[in-house]
Amino acid sequence: MNQHLRHCAAAAGLLLMTATASAATYTAILTGPKESPANTSPGIGAAVVAFDAATHVLQVDVAFSGLLGPSTASHIHCCTDMADAGTAGIATETPTFGGFPMGVMNGAYSNTYNTSLASSWNPAFLSSHGGTTAGAEKAFGAGLASGEAYLNIHTSKYPAGEIRGFLVAAPVPEPAMLGMLGLGVPAVLLMARRRRKQA
Repeated sequence: MNQHLRHCAAAAGLLLMTATASAATYTAILTGPKESPANTSPGIGAAVVAFDAATHVLQVDVAFSGLLGPSTASHIHCCTDMADAGTAGIATETPTFGGFPMGVMNGAYSNTYNTSLASSWNPAFLSSHGGTTAGAEKAFGAGLASGEAYLNIHTSKYPAGEIRGFLVAAPVPEPAMLGMLGLGVPAVLLMARRRRKQA
């Protein structure tokens, strides 16, 4: 199994172990054509985000490969004016997710945030939603549920963002499906990468 598939499997596995029953789960496939402005990067990524406003838990898992430039930042933006389109300011901590792998073109990331803490949010996002973490959580949850939030990865080659994907609601898998999901994310990424190479 190549390094790309190991990173993807690790990210999917970590989320599956940490997702809570009450968390809403969202997924995204990150590509250059989905960025704004769109680009032709061969990079690809997968993100799984679980958010539970009641327990103040935000779980972020990302795997990526094939970037054209070294990574410089990653975060979730919210909330665009319409689902699956447009741009928005950064919602999560700035200047990047804490501990996100920097200066690499392939990698994996997993972190859990306590969204009752102001440090989990971009100060501008907090300010624009009443200045409270409760206001930020409410707006963020609504943006996720409406398909108006996206995760992207910025690089030195594409400072505005090399790959991104809008987060969409994912059905909660039954326990028997968890192992298949862990295998499925890497397979989907591999197939998408092969299709883009053939195009």
